[in-house]
Parts: sequence; structure tokens; C-alpha cells
Amino acid sequence: MQKLCIKIALFALVFLASLATSNAAPHSIPGVSDEIYERYYLLIDQATYNCPNVKNPDRVNVKLLWDLAKIENGFSPPSKMRGMLLAAACHESGYNPNAKGDRKFSKKRKAMAIGLLQFWPWAKKYIDRRDALQSAEFWMQRIVRQLPSINRQCKGWRFKSRTRRWLAAWTKAVRAPKKGGRCYEKVKHYRLLKRWHRAIKKEYDCRGC
Repeated sequence: MQKLCIKIALFALVFLASLATSNAAPHSIPGVSDEIYERYYLLIDQATYNCPNVKNPDRVNVKLLWDLAKIENGFSPPSKMRGMLLAAACHESGYNPNAKGDRKFSKKRKAMAIGLLQFWPWAKKYIDRRDALQSAEFWMQRIVRQLPSINRQCKGWRFKSRTRRWLAAWTKAVRAPKKGGRCYEKVKHYRLLKRWHRAIKKEYDCRGC
């Protein structure tokens, strides 16, 4: 009887341990859900180690990258656009919330662009340009707000694709207004994003090579 009780107790412990393991998150990143982790962990790796404007990947603020991923995910971009915010932040500032740029547009060589996403002075009305998360949220909002006008302006079979509409909205949001729109243009950020996506695909295709 005693042996039977011991066996039951051991079985119960093993069962509880298996439950704990199955419910455990596959990562140890505070505030990041399993869903966001699965969607972005490979992109975070690319953003950390394959950003042309980062000299030392070991000094990248990975927590900031995950915060950007969470903000982007909240706007539900198409899967092929995932990482767009990371690519923009890499290209514009190398993830530096205090970056200064576009001095060539000032007669006094004053920095016109400030922050993670290099917003110009007009943006001060809406955000603190040195606040990375405010800038990121505002940047995504501006893209999403362009989507209705893209649906009206950009015609043809290409724009039946949600990805293509998002790309056009992205371009329109970050560039100056242009007569006829910018339906067929692409931002430099997108080239970097595509490079990351290709690297991820290549890594997956070659697993077990």
C-alpha cells in the first residue's frame, strides 16, 4: 500500500512538472508574449547583427528593439512588412534616440532631424522627438492613416495586395507630398527589410544542410 502511494505521488509530481513545462514561455523576455516572440525573434536577431548603421552589435539596446516590435505588432502589418519599424529605426539612426541629422538643410548647419526616426521640427507639436516609443507609435500611426487614400489613389491589380498597399502607405507617410502620389515608389528602409527577410528565409531553407 505504501509503495502504491509513493508511485501515485511520483506520478502526480511528473504530471505537474509536465504541465509547468508546457505552459512555460519559450523565452525569458519580460513583457513579450509568446505570439510576438514567435513573430519577431528572427527579425530582432537581424536588426541586432545586420544593421548597417550599428558599428558594435553588442551595444544595441535589445529591449528597445522588442519595444518597437510590440508597437509595430499592435498595428497588425502584413507578414511581409513585419520588421518595418525596426528597419526604419536602423536606417535613420542606428537605434539612437538622440541622433541628429539633416544639417545640410539648415543654413546654420543646425540639425533638422532628431531622434530614433529623425523627425523634423514640425513633429514637436505631436511628440517628444527624443522619446523613442512616442516616435515609433507616431510613425506607425502616420502610415496607417495613409491607407484609405492609398485605396483611392493607387489602382490596378498590384494594389489588390495588402502588402503592396502598406508599402505605398509607408512611402507616402515618410516622403513629401507629390502630385499623382507615390504608388510605385519604395523607401530605402524597405530594401533593408527585404534583405533581412531574405536572410531569414535562407537560414530556414538551409537548416540541416
